[in-house]
Amino acid sequence: MNDESGIFASHAGRQPPPLRADLAPLALEPEATAAGDDVPNLTAVIGRHIHLRRKRLGLSLEALAQRSQVSRAMLSQIERGRSTPTIGVLWKIAQALETPISALLHEHREDNVCLLPTHSARSFFSQDGRFCARSLFPAHPSRPVEFYELRIQSRGEEAADPHSPGTLKNLVVGHGEVEIVVAGTPYALATGDAIQFKADVAHAYRNVGPMEAVMYLVMTYAQR
Repeated sequence: MNDESGIFASHAGRQPPPLRADLAPLALEPEATAAGDDVPNLTAVIGRHIHLRRKRLGLSLEALAQRSQVSRAMLSQIERGRSTPTIGVLWKIAQALETPISALLHEHREDNVCLLPTHSARSFFSQDGRFCARSLFPAHPSRPVEFYELRIQSRGEEAADPHSPGTLKNLVVGHGEVEIVVAGTPYALATGDAIQFKADVAHAYRNVGPMEAVMYLVMTYAQR
């Protein structure tokens, strides 16, 4: 998760492209939505949001690099839409920018209805491609809540660094057998089981079953 190289995909259910040792490949261009509108290139959307948020906070690239522990060169590549981060790197940048990660994935709109078709899903992967998170609705400045579908392959594991103080995770297992490790303590969950925990400590997701596990996660942040 600390490696700044990696992969990023814009379609749920697809296998991620092979890893590269230097920079991640550009995001896949999503298909048109059911309404016929083109979905913006995810790499460009992420880069634009990071750039605008950094400027609003009055941060230089060097300052953001120090805050996020992501190199200035990598941040520059991401902002210009020339590289896409792994889930771990994106978490670091979002934390440094004091914004929900989903706020970097979607174009902000004020429509009464926000349709998120499967074929235009904002999905991103861990470096090894065994863990996938799909953003199920965009964040809103007045509602610091995120909703994700998580998929992890059999015997896969994904570790997460502590989030900002006050972050709370509510997770339910839609299918499979998983183990959620919170501050070193494992909790076993099967299909239908749910767990809530404070996410400002180190935690991890493990698939201990023979099949792919599917989980649904609602994450709330403390009001700043």
